[in-house]
Amino acid sequence: MAEQDKPIAGGCACGHVRYRLTSEPMIVHCCHCSWCQRESGAAFAVNALIEADRVELTKGNTVEVPTPSVSGAGQRFSRCPNCQVTLWTNYLGMSGGMGEMIRFVRVGTLDDPAPFPPDVHIYTSTKMPWVALPPDAPAFEEFYATKNVWLPASLERRKVLQAAAGSPVP
Repeated sequence: MAEQDKPIAGGCACGHVRYRLTSEPMIVHCCHCSWCQRESGAAFAVNALIEADRVELTKGNTVEVPTPSVSGAGQRFSRCPNCQVTLWTNYLGMSGGMGEMIRFVRVGTLDDPAPFPPDVHIYTSTKMPWVALPPDAPAFEEFYATKNVWLPASLERRKVLQAAAGSPVP
């Protein structure tokens, strides 16, 4: 991830919702699973994982739309009530009860998404055959072991969340 010298801000298509990130994301995923393909209407979804308390709503409000997930626990899409653009999601079945504490911000809703390319490609076993993966980013057929992929600073941030959630910290 590139260091930002300007605020990391974003919003929906109609301008009703504006938000800002108060820090860099912990990691950026490019998910190629069939669920993300269906939900986004695209070949993949690019999500910046960041602590929920580091996402500040600066204008408007969102509506929360519960949707099913592979885990069965569901996820929650936060959308603009007017244009229905999904700004972020929360995976309610995340391990250790951290589903409410981490937002998966849709990178495409950032004012400047270019500085946030994927750090990792996941669920490539179901990627579209015409999508070429970059050679410089790790790719996994399914998910991965967080400790093997996340940078040390991001792992520390994750430990703080785990402690706050009362989860065991490995």
